Amino acid sequence: MSDRPLDVVEFLLTAHIYSENRQLDANDLPPRYRRVFWAESDDDEIGGVERPLVATEETTRQATGVDDPWESVSDLMFTQKEEFSGRISLTQPEMALDWLVERADRERFATNPTLAAAVEDRTDLDVTHAEARDSNRPIQADRVWIDSLLESYFDEEEDAEMLDLVSVRAPEEIEMTLDDLVLTADQEGEIEKIVKAIEHRDYLAEIGLREIGKLLFVGPPGTGKTTVSRALAHELGLPFVEVKLSMITSQYLGETAKNVDKTFEVARRLSPCILFIDEFDSVAKTRRSDEHAALKRAVNTLLKCIDEISLIRDDVLLIGATNHPDQLDSAAWRRFDEIVNFPKPDYQMRADILRIVTRRMEIAEFDPEAVAEKTEGLTGSDLRLVLREAVLEALTEERMSLTQEDILDAVADFEERDNLKNMDMIDGDQETLIAGDGGSAGGDGGSTGDDGNSHDHSHGHTHTHD
Repeated sequence: MSDRPLDVVEFLLTAHIYSENRQLDANDLPPRYRRVFWAESDDDEIGGVERPLVATEETTRQATGVDDPWESVSDLMFTQKEEFSGRISLTQPEMALDWLVERADRERFATNPTLAAAVEDRTDLDVTHAEARDSNRPIQADRVWIDSLLESYFDEEEDAEMLDLVSVRAPEEIEMTLDDLVLTADQEGEIEKIVKAIEHRDYLAEIGLREIGKLLFVGPPGTGKTTVSRALAHELGLPFVEVKLSMITSQYLGETAKNVDKTFEVARRLSPCILFIDEFDSVAKTRRSDEHAALKRAVNTLLKCIDEISLIRDDVLLIGATNHPDQLDSAAWRRFDEIVNFPKPDYQMRADILRIVTRRMEIAEFDPEAVAEKTEGLTGSDLRLVLREAVLEALTEERMSLTQEDILDAVADFEERDNLKNMDMIDGDQETLIAGDGGSAGGDGGSTGDDGNSHDHSHGHTHTHD
């Protein structure tokens, strides 16, 4: 049997059971269903899912991806459709549930807490409501909930400057996962520890260990600091709140300190979440500079906010990242309880990264170890750029398959552009460089992604961004 009738009946049953069982809440609905039933609030309150849940052809299509949902279930004796409203409903819900139990696998019930609550007394399925609810992403991780909260607590005009400093991503918007990454043993160990700390927050609070959950990621651009942080948010199902300190310390004046304070308020409101502070070395630069007093106040506010935020108390995991650890002073270092090193990948890591990035590509006689030998000093971000160039070059020849030679040629081209990018052109004729080959080379060099952010939304695998 096609999955389409199963998908539609599951949705109709979920809507019916949820509407009838008042003990269930929005966390008992799968995220794909919550999204279509989300209702914005008319006042300053956060929106939500309101009963009864009415399944129309449109909401069923959105939730299931079935183009013509009624056609998929119209021959079932327990379904009906109201022509005027387009509502699809169940005439005999118990029969529909029996029908679904006979045809669907256990996984369908184990990932839908509303259905699990209705069948957990059935011994043939061995499904519990608690298990299904634990496997379900909480509503606080949904984009619709995040947007509603931000609109509820923060004024679009009054807080415009602060909101410009903050980027909030829902877990569903993060493509990369920890399985897509090549990590060092130390990185894997730190991630495992922090996952355990999140799982056992209550225990840590009981024994008085509250200064846990402030990590500093240290390493060159392109080694995966941002990527790993985002993948961790995806893995844990947590909103990802990103702040770039360079914007705070170089772009905003006036009420800068107030804006910094409000960015931490965003994290507290969205908790549990990950608060990622990029370019943390901007703190040390500002503390040592003679710049505007408002910026110094902002930095002092930042350090105070870091002291006060807590994974155990506030459900906020704080991750700072820096490309320049040598520029951090002791006041910045001591804010973090763990320092995680992100070195450039070694030979074996480069080979593993190449395998992951190319797993969907067709490459004749591909030898990642041979490419790894030729790419010493390149980061994961660099390796992805190399492969991108190889793919684009092949496409100019109307080819969608690559060869080992294509990739080695792309490595050579990348190194040549990288050398041009690093040339000292101060003594050259600037107008000539802009008009001639030098300007072109400079443009190519700037696309290598060394800033780690220019390719932010392009890809979602291994150490490709920072």
